[in-house]
Parts: sequence; structure tokens; C-alpha cells
Amino acid sequence: MTGEKHLAYQTHGTCSRMIDVVIDDNNIIRHVEFYGGCQGNTCGISKLVEGMEAREVVNRLRGITCGSKPTSCPDQLARALEQLI
Repeated sequence: MTGEKHLAYQTHGTCSRMIDVVIDDNNIIRHVEFYGGCQGNTCGISKLVEGMEAREVVNRLRGITCGSKPTSCPDQLARALEQLI
């Protein structure tokens, strides 16, 4: 039986307030939901990464900034995933 790991990650430095993330035992992302932020963008990110391997998503999204902010919603997702894997 495959289990799942869940994290409700409180974001820092972004418009979104929290990211709800679920990955399975093979580190495949099963669910991502952002609370707050730019709804179209965060919904799009969620749909794009669901089904992907978490490490690949971290490698692609870690370090992305938003304007003059030192982080972004994608970067915060990468940080949340790093806590899970």
C-alpha cells in the first residue's frame, strides 16, 4: 500500500499565505493548492506540477523570484517540497 506525505506550508515573502502539498511514497506530487496569491498563476502551477516527481519540480522552481522579492510562489513550492522529500 502506498502512503502519502502531506504538508501545509506557511509561505514567506509572497502574496500567497499557504501551500497545501501531498506527495506519494515515490515522491510524485499528487496535490498542490495555494491559498492567496495570483489565482490564475498559482492554479496553473498546481496543475503543471501534479504528477511530476518532486525533485524535478524543486530543480526547476527553486530560486525563481517575483519582481524585487527574493522569492516567489514557485520558489516557496520548491521549499515546501524540499521539506517533504
